[in-house]
Amino acid sequence: MTSLTCFKAYDIRGQLGAELNEDIAYRIGRAYAQFLQARRVVIGGDMRLSTAGLKRALANGLMDSGCDVVDLGMTGTEEVYFAAFHLDVDGGIEVTASHNPIDFNGMKLVRRGAVPISGDTGLNDIRQLAEANCFAPAARVGQLSEQSCLNAYIEHLLGYVNVKALRPMKLVVNAGNGAAGHVIDALEARFQAMGAQVSFIKVHHNADGTFPNGIPNPILLANRAATADAVKAHGADMGIAWDGDFDRCFLFDERGEFIEGYYIVGLLAEAFLKKEPGAKIIHDPRLTWNTIDICVRNAGHAIQSKTGHAFIKERMRKENAIYGGEMSAHHYFRDFAYCDSGMIPWLLVAELMSRQGEKLSALVGERMAAYPCSGEINYTVKNSAEVIQAVREHYASQNPRVDTIDGISLEFAEWRMSLRASNTEPLLRLNIEAKECPNLISENLSMIEMIIEKTND
Repeated sequence: MTSLTCFKAYDIRGQLGAELNEDIAYRIGRAYAQFLQARRVVIGGDMRLSTAGLKRALANGLMDSGCDVVDLGMTGTEEVYFAAFHLDVDGGIEVTASHNPIDFNGMKLVRRGAVPISGDTGLNDIRQLAEANCFAPAARVGQLSEQSCLNAYIEHLLGYVNVKALRPMKLVVNAGNGAAGHVIDALEARFQAMGAQVSFIKVHHNADGTFPNGIPNPILLANRAATADAVKAHGADMGIAWDGDFDRCFLFDERGEFIEGYYIVGLLAEAFLKKEPGAKIIHDPRLTWNTIDICVRNAGHAIQSKTGHAFIKERMRKENAIYGGEMSAHHYFRDFAYCDSGMIPWLLVAELMSRQGEKLSALVGERMAAYPCSGEINYTVKNSAEVIQAVREHYASQNPRVDTIDGISLEFAEWRMSLRASNTEPLLRLNIEAKECPNLISENLSMIEMIIEKTND
């Protein structure tokens, strides 16, 4: 029995060829349908050149297990999530590798109602079935149909904002040659029909699986310039950039400055708590102080969850939280079946800017000064566990508060840090934040990097 290394903690992702190919995609389809006893499933896929073949093989596997397949076409991940709770289906699968390099692909899987499937809630069972490659015979072969949920999805998105409250504004939108372009076009048409004076400056707008402008990953410094430059060149009110499957959006203020996702989490948490005082807000352990402080100030309840979309969603459902946010720019919404969306956040921020008459820099500036952060810094290391242990031992004499929910978090009186191994890439991720003192970040960053370099020799 061949081990399938493309199965990760909460999704499927692997290098094309030995790790993920059409045969493996077919087996995943068979395994998914058999494990869920699914009768009808939606599928979609991003713009990668390998996606069409993988999606076709996946559909064949589902149908050979007796499952009918509804193909949504080229979609972002959240369009599959939406269809999974909007239609009468047993689940959904998006074929995507999101922000990974061009020679990768993968899948994100959900059950009926867009409930996530992670390692301990079925993904390992599906992996075992796919590895065994021995499936129960089906009484029938399923049928394939095509259907668009775009109009219903757009209608749902517009339910989060009062379009008539939007002031005239100019927005730079950068799909990164990813899948977001068609949704922006549909929203633009609706805005025009409703009389909203929102204009879009479109950058790298058309889907192109050859990624002529680089991998759609706005977290990378090299990928931010196109959006920032367009904001400055056009005097735009805000810039928005998406990753390849647009379940994450990244915001730039009116000066073209990149806004860390951490501060957008706080901004949205405050907005939701003003609408529903006492509500629960879920956050990840990487950067926390700003979010916790905002929840305290607005009579909310901040609840920490392990990093990762499946874990956040599970905790949100358990707590019935109104909103959840990760500093990596994943934002989750109770009314979106607790799923993450890369479209709802910028719509909410545009409405906040309109209602408060503030520029984005003003909305987040005070919080950025109160809780400066390093942004996420990634390191390639030989052994993540060894490095994490070395950092912990170095700071042990200072008696920090230690949290091991995800890697390690060390909290001191005036600064804190998080160091964790990525669940999707062979990287070690570091985040540092402080209370009003950026120097504490630079000082401790230098020390931690010395420990990483020494341990990694």
